[in-house]
Parts: sequence; C-alpha cells; structure tokens
Amino acid sequence: MLSDRDFDLERQRLLRRAFLTRSGLGLGATALGLLAGASVTDADAANGTNDQAARRIAFPNHAPRAKRVIFLYMSGGPSQFETFDFKPKLAELDGQPMSASVTAGQPIAQLQGAELNVLGPRFRFRRHGESGQEIADILPRTAEIADRICIVRSMTTDQINHDPAHTVMNTGSSISGRPSIGSWVIYGLGSDSEELPGFVVMTSQGGRNPQPIASRQWGAGPLPGRFQGVELRSQGEPLHYVRSPAGVATSQQRRLIEAIGALDAARIESAEDGEAATRIAQYELAFRMQSSVPALSDLSDESEATLREYGVERLDGSFAANCLMARRLVERGVRFVQLYHRGWDHHGDLVPYMEVCSRLCDGPAATLVRDLERRGLLDETLIVWGGEFGRTPMFQGKGAQPGRDHHIRCFSMWLAGGGIRGGTTYGASDELGYHAAENPVHVRDLHATMLHLLGIDHRRLTVRLQGLDWKLTGVEPARVIREWLA
Repeated sequence: MLSDRDFDLERQRLLRRAFLTRSGLGLGATALGLLAGASVTDADAANGTNDQAARRIAFPNHAPRAKRVIFLYMSGGPSQFETFDFKPKLAELDGQPMSASVTAGQPIAQLQGAELNVLGPRFRFRRHGESGQEIADILPRTAEIADRICIVRSMTTDQINHDPAHTVMNTGSSISGRPSIGSWVIYGLGSDSEELPGFVVMTSQGGRNPQPIASRQWGAGPLPGRFQGVELRSQGEPLHYVRSPAGVATSQQRRLIEAIGALDAARIESAEDGEAATRIAQYELAFRMQSSVPALSDLSDESEATLREYGVERLDGSFAANCLMARRLVERGVRFVQLYHRGWDHHGDLVPYMEVCSRLCDGPAATLVRDLERRGLLDETLIVWGGEFGRTPMFQGKGAQPGRDHHIRCFSMWLAGGGIRGGTTYGASDELGYHAAENPVHVRDLHATMLHLLGIDHRRLTVRLQGLDWKLTGVEPARVIREWLA
C-alpha cells in the first residue's frame, strides 16, 4: 500500500507526465503546421481538444471556393442512359444481341452466362439552357438548371456490388473501417456550427428495392469519434431523447454535464485519453442540440412559396423534406450534409421505377440549387449528385419490363455551386456507353477535387495509423479535375 505522501508524489508524477506529453504533441503539431503546413496526423488525434487548433493552422492549404458540401446520394446506382448520357447507337441496336467482344473479360454483376441484349434509352433527350446540356425528359426540373450544373459522363469506380461500391464512393477504399469523406472534411476544417454536428446524414426511400445503408458509410474509422456523421431521423423527432424528460430542468442537466465533464477532465489529467476529450465535447454538443434541433425542425419560418417549391408540407421523411432540411442545416453552419435516397437499383421494371425516383428526387434537387442561389449560399456550397455506380447498356433476357444491371466502367454524375463551372459537360463514354472513352474520372479524382474546392490538398490531409499516412484518396494517383472549376 502506498502512504498518503507516496500517493501524492505518484499522482504529481502522472500529472507532470501527462502535461508534458500533451504539451509536446500540441506544440509539435503546431510547429509542424507553421513550418511546413504539415498534414494532420495521429498526434493531433491523441492531443484531445487541441487538435482543432492545430488543424486550423494547416488547413485550408489554399483559398477555398466552397465552405460546405451537400452530397445528394442516389443510392442503388441511377442509369446514365435514362438521365445524362444519350447513346444513339443503343437506340439503333435496341433489342439486338450485345456483341460478346464488348463484354468479354469484363466484370458483370448479375449477367454471367446470360443472353445479353442491347437496351436502348427509354426516354427522349433534349438540349437545355444556353449551354445546350443534353438531359433526359424524365428530369424536367434538373433540365431547368442546366446552365448551373457540370455533368460528368466518364465516372469510373472499382467495385461492382452495392456495399463495397458505397464504401469506395464514401471512403475512397473498398476496405471497411476507413474514414468517410464527411469525416475527413470535418477533421481537416472543423465545423462552423457550435449547436449542431458538423457532419449530418439523412435518408429517404422510394423506388425499386430500397436497400439499407450501413452506418459505417458515414463513420470516422480511426479518427476520433466526434468526426463521424450524425444521422437525423427524417420523421418525428430528428434525434432520440433530444427533448428533456418530464420534470427535468435545464439547470439540472447543465449541472449533470458539468459533473461528467469534470470526471472526464480528471481522466485526461491522469492519463492521455483522446476519447475522453471527445466525450466531453459530445456531451456539450448534445446539451446545446436540445434547443437547436427543435428550432431546426420547425418549418413555421418558411414561406408558403418555398414549401410549395420543394413540395413539402412537413418533415415527412421524403427526399424533398430532406433537401429543405439540408438548406436549413448549411445555413446554420453544418459543414457536410449527405442525403441518401434509396431506390435506384433498377434490375427490372426500369421505366416505371425510374419515373418514381425521378418524381421524388428531380424537383427537390433542382429547387435546392435555386434556393441556395437566391439566398446567396450557392457560390460557397458544393452540391454533388450521383450514386455508387451506373447501369449496363444491356439487359438480361427479353422480358417485357427489362432493367439494367450494375456497371462500373462508366457512369454519370453532376456537380453545382462551390466553384464549379456550370453549363459544362465533361468526359464521354464510347458509342455503347460501356467504357469511359474521353477523360475518365475515378472516384479518387472526384474526392481530390471536392477537397480542393474546400481548400484542402488531398495529399496533405492524412492520419497516421499502423505506420502509414492514410488519406482519403489512398495510394493510387489522384488528380484535381481543373476543367470542372469556374
């Protein structure tokens, strides 16, 4: 047993060691940031509450064009041939056998050994705006903002099944457990909101086969827990237990938070514990959210014209309601908002289900762009629209209601706002839409460009783990697509 005197000496030794360790990490990270603009490392993560200040020295690396991101995630993989990539050759060959030379040696998700037939575009395409962007008739509201969006027709990815393809689109890797792009952004730039999470996720559904989305798609991986996305419920209370229980006063909760914070602070003093700092920060944020979240969900301050344009009467879990909420979130300083709409996996009944998804998503997405522009927020808000991959130019068999299967060699997305040059089309597929024939863009390039628009050099935003400097864009070459930039 230690005597009281020995116990006090031991406690002082631990406190000194913890102080010197934390001070060394904090000053070292700060010095590196000042001298070399060093990337974020695990030293920052271990440094508890001081990592935010260290990051603000290093990031942004250059003048940002965007301050925030809204990712309109069309989960399931929308067909590029019914939206943004018209292929006259497919129309010409509609129903004929697909040449075996096209698909030989290619990854095919559902079609191995099947009779493959060409499937022509199911909807008419027209040119829109002064730019003449070619967009399918099924997206009439998106067509109205043709001069504000950059359509990318040459996206490529690595994984042909949904879950690993989601993981690539969200984390840059098919290996589970890496930080999501929203977590990387918050890690590098912090949040502009003191009352709401910096990274918010919402989901909606409608269409064929609304598959679930794993919460690890917005996880923080090895980064401190406070950088993971927070999912807001689309109906009812956005968060469970956000309101105080009956009979519990705000002052009582404040005292409870202070007591827990004091205990966690004692833990930090006695031993280096970055997650204790996270717990303190999250308790404080949760306390502030008890007033901010109900106000966020109260649409009484929205005009009738705005609600009518979004097609919203209340927060009903729809993609339209989530788009309106996304605008309200970025107005309040939320850095990264991701809206998943589940239902774009159209293996069969392509036409009716494309109509369902387009009816649910086309108008709200276009309204969001217009609304942000009216409020002076579009120039600083990057909007990204797309799914985890695209769809094949052929279908299986000769059914009356055919669909398209998973395709990774070429698909389409669009971007708007936040430094993007509107009214442009980038890249092209071959005549059958199978391969990216001009200016192929990998998901890594998309991520590098998104970070660049936020003022971050993707090569410098890293976390040290297992002897490696991990980064969103991985170890393969990635480039900023400067042709997209205004």
